[in-house]
Amino acid sequence: MIRQRTLKAPVTATGVGLHSGAKVTITLRPAAPNAGVTFRRLDLSNAADLKVGATKVTDTRLCSALVEGAVKVSTVEHLMSALAGLGVDNVLIDLDGPEVPIMDGSANTFVYLLQSVGFVDQPAPKRFLQILKTVEVSDGDKWARLDPFDGFKLTFSIQFDHPAVERTAQALTIDLAKVSYARDIARARTFGFVQEVEALRDIGLIQGGNLDNAVVVDEYRVLNAEGLRYADEFVKHKVLDAIGDLFLVGFPIIGAFSAHKSGHELNNRLLRAVLAEEASHRIISFENSAEAPRTVLDWVLKAA
Repeated sequence: MIRQRTLKAPVTATGVGLHSGAKVTITLRPAAPNAGVTFRRLDLSNAADLKVGATKVTDTRLCSALVEGAVKVSTVEHLMSALAGLGVDNVLIDLDGPEVPIMDGSANTFVYLLQSVGFVDQPAPKRFLQILKTVEVSDGDKWARLDPFDGFKLTFSIQFDHPAVERTAQALTIDLAKVSYARDIARARTFGFVQEVEALRDIGLIQGGNLDNAVVVDEYRVLNAEGLRYADEFVKHKVLDAIGDLFLVGFPIIGAFSAHKSGHELNNRLLRAVLAEEASHRIISFENSAEAPRTVLDWVLKAA
């Protein structure tokens, strides 16, 4: 059986919200089989659990934010990416603020926290959302697509008319059965342009952004003293975001994701389009591991 996974023990960290600028403490806790990923706002007097779901994404301005009733949790994509990349199915996430802390702008801190406490396989089969037919959404020259594929593969391309970005690779294909998420993806940081900072802050965004939690470029170059972590860090971060956005459907996906110039809004539209077309997908488990495609087994083993 390919089993569900949770944490061995709770783990806590503190950081600031990228957009709110508020200090936030986050605690990741083990959860029961089939519980899924659930957020809990401890700072709200009548806090209710907010379980992730594609239809609960209602704000995609430079992040993915979940809303249910009076409960909102912003900037969930990097944590969701780490959970997906490490194969965690069930976790309760306590927050004492409105936003998941940005940490260093990548998923690396969350990977460290998760790996520091370790994982436990649970007595329930892991559930996947398997893509059965192609679904695509577009917005002008931007598009995103999910195709059938025995595993989980992402192909992403970006297009920025900027010398600092043009000097790097702007297209990338990642097969999760062939790479290490923690080593090859998780350290890619979010990025932004100096000329956009003032306008974004005027509308209440990136209040907590700085060179410690983002790659920042001016008209010509990367301003961070240490430079880039990967030669293709810009497009690699878009892949990192997509992994987190796709996991908001509530299950790891068996399929191939392809996109050009996509972002949180289009990624979420793609999930909603898949869910709206019943014939495009199914929920599947492998009670007998021998029945799973070799690429799915390799992907699950890489996550471990």
